[in-house]
Amino acid sequence: MIATLNAHAKLTLSLRVTGVRADGYHEIDAEMVSLDLHDVLTIDTSSTGITLDGPFSHGISASEDNLVAKALRLCGVSAAVHVSKHIPSGGGLGGGSADAAAILRWAEFDDLVAASRIGADVPFCMVGGRARVSGIGEVISPLVHRDEDITLIAPPFGVSTPAVYRAWDELDPSRQRGSGPNDLEAPAIVVEPRLAEWREMIGNATGATPVLAGSGSTWWVRGHFPNLQDKLTDATVVLAKTIAAI
Repeated sequence: MIATLNAHAKLTLSLRVTGVRADGYHEIDAEMVSLDLHDVLTIDTSSTGITLDGPFSHGISASEDNLVAKALRLCGVSAAVHVSKHIPSGGGLGGGSADAAAILRWAEFDDLVAASRIGADVPFCMVGGRARVSGIGEVISPLVHRDEDITLIAPPFGVSTPAVYRAWDELDPSRQRGSGPNDLEAPAIVVEPRLAEWREMIGNATGATPVLAGSGSTWWVRGHFPNLQDKLTDATVVLAKTIAAI
């Protein structure tokens, strides 16, 4: 059997880190939305293995550590999966999590707690739409959909999510609650100082205050700025829309 699936990017509109559990996992209180930006997965149950192509496939491993492989193991399915990557990787848009979530939905696997052990964004990507996300990502409370235009700006580098959370742990407690909607912005800039330069460039080019998408490296602003790519030639600029369902 062959199936084709869309795996939609997620955008974190706001994120507070509310605590750290005894096992080291960070608890959050976040608002997330699904975007029309998506990867495309082709599943063939007559074979095995993971292959990738697309504009953002470079550097992504097809090994057993890939989140798609972990999702297949979690739901006990053997299949070949080809992933066409259109979601920038390492940018905080949940591309790998979206791919894993698409596999779990296809397999009719709905255990969000188990899915969170693959990745904190996987449960939201399984549910999609707009939601409040808490716990370590496994508690999903759906919210009413809002149509919004979003411009995403991905610099030519990624940021390690574990490194950002480690940097948050090391911040002075007075700085752990960010002044903006995302508590991870300050530690992400500690990990990758170039992010501050990009924040300034994007702000100057749009007249809007950019917000970091999750742990970065993607910045986003509300509204569509179709000429922004001409001003930020080293970035990947994507005009996206929120979607109500996946």
